[in-house]
Amino acid sequence: MLAATERWFRERTWQEPGWTVPELVRAKGDRTVSVVLPALDEEGTVGRVVAAVRPLLGSLVDELVVIDSGSTDRTVEQARAAGARVVLRTDVLPELEPLPGKGEVLWRSLAATTGDLVVFLDSDLVDPDPAFVPALLGPLLTDAGVHLVKGFYRRPLRLESTGGGRVTELLARPVIAALRPELSGVVQPLGGEYAATRELLESVPFAAGYGVEIGLLIDTHALYGLDGLAQVNLGVRKHRNRSLSQLGAMASQILGTALARCGSDVGEATVLTQFVQVDGEWLPDPTTVSTADRPPMRTLRGPGGRVSDDPRARVAPDVPRSKA
Repeated sequence: MLAATERWFRERTWQEPGWTVPELVRAKGDRTVSVVLPALDEEGTVGRVVAAVRPLLGSLVDELVVIDSGSTDRTVEQARAAGARVVLRTDVLPELEPLPGKGEVLWRSLAATTGDLVVFLDSDLVDPDPAFVPALLGPLLTDAGVHLVKGFYRRPLRLESTGGGRVTELLARPVIAALRPELSGVVQPLGGEYAATRELLESVPFAAGYGVEIGLLIDTHALYGLDGLAQVNLGVRKHRNRSLSQLGAMASQILGTALARCGSDVGEATVLTQFVQVDGEWLPDPTTVSTADRPPMRTLRGPGGRVSDDPRARVAPDVPRSKA
């Protein structure tokens, strides 16, 4: 690692987060915290994730919101029964036709919540740890210079071993090493458990799809430098694992976002050609992969929270861009 990255890793990595909830409540002061769970057909797990956070509501956490992305199962009912406020994607900024993808839901969540600090947790976590939220909030509440806190963890493959995080190891780390080596000390650049200041989140664009995490990471570094970032060890994160073909499309979105953030003009969509076997023959299976961004939320919100004219603009004037 670069010397600056090694220094950052020593100073901004908490291997054993030791903050207690009472300590963090005192450090919180008059600031408010929103916990957001993006969800799409997660009826089997979303209730347990909500239940892990629910005891913090009214003390460390002020809002606990599940943003549903069009589930067709009982995700909404399970989330409500567990004690979360559920907001449908189409009920937030209804003037805008939703784009597909996780990043779209996270972006809309900024208009559905009010917290000064926002914690994002994936809804497909198995055995979620109640300590996740306090650990992620620790650096934000105790260091005024931190704007984004990434969680890192061991990710089992099929809930065993250590083989999860395949896109991280095969794509994200090599891309970061080549294009933004200063960020090579981030253990889980694509992890879905992280916390940030609203100041940051409303100042940067959001990739609508799976590129959202790497986009936020690169943009935070561009705005605040390494010292605007921190990371905490969350132990083990168990979740469902996806097929290689699904991971291929995910990787294509992530690569497109990373290249765009580093100065390459990749357009808003690419075609990824994979291959499937049908009756013994290998046939091409093309998929259109969107790499579209949503603009910084603060550029859209007019007086009274109304969406301004030109809501689909992709400009992000406040975030420096440079050639890789």
